[in-house]
Amino acid sequence: MTPRPIIDAGPALNFLSINKERLLLSVTGPISTPETVRDEVLAKSHRDPRFRAVEKVWKKIPGRLLEILPDDPTPELLSALERITRQPWGQRLSTAKDLGETMVVAHAVVLAEAGQRVRVIIDDRGGAELATNEIRRLDRLRTTGRASGSIVLVNTVTILEKAAGTEYLPDKQAMRELYDRLRGCDDGLLPIQQTQLLSTHLWQ
Repeated sequence: MTPRPIIDAGPALNFLSINKERLLLSVTGPISTPETVRDEVLAKSHRDPRFRAVEKVWKKIPGRLLEILPDDPTPELLSALERITRQPWGQRLSTAKDLGETMVVAHAVVLAEAGQRVRVIIDDRGGAELATNEIRRLDRLRTTGRASGSIVLVNTVTILEKAAGTEYLPDKQAMRELYDRLRGCDDGLLPIQQTQLLSTHLWQ
């Protein structure tokens, strides 16, 4: 059975803040997220007016579509975390910065090392770099003949690309309007002209 994609706080906040969870799930199918990310999302919903709607939307998503991954320090998870962060996990926990995306990547690594192919949904640049490093490491393992699965990195823009032409984004104008709303929540998103979201090949 293919594991669910594991979503980080940034993309979850983006889609849920503008009530586009159905668009998200239409592309990803059922998703999962670590406990740490859930806590980050709900805390941001309380703290930042841009994300005020998120908690209500989050709580409406049924468990069959949103699984919470326990962050209990199993030997496999600890091993992944300490390799990714290059420090003892107890020491890393004292720093909250980037904790959510670290947990996303670590959970994905555990699944990949068990032979699974798993997608991670991360917008944060640092988190994407962590995921890319692990993708390359797993690729190297496979070239040496060791059995392992793989990690695929997905982000908000690639999800929108997959949704282009569907009922949720039927035309370029709908894409432009939705992307403007997303950028109002996430100033880390590139201007739409620097993406492929309005490109001819996407709308053929």
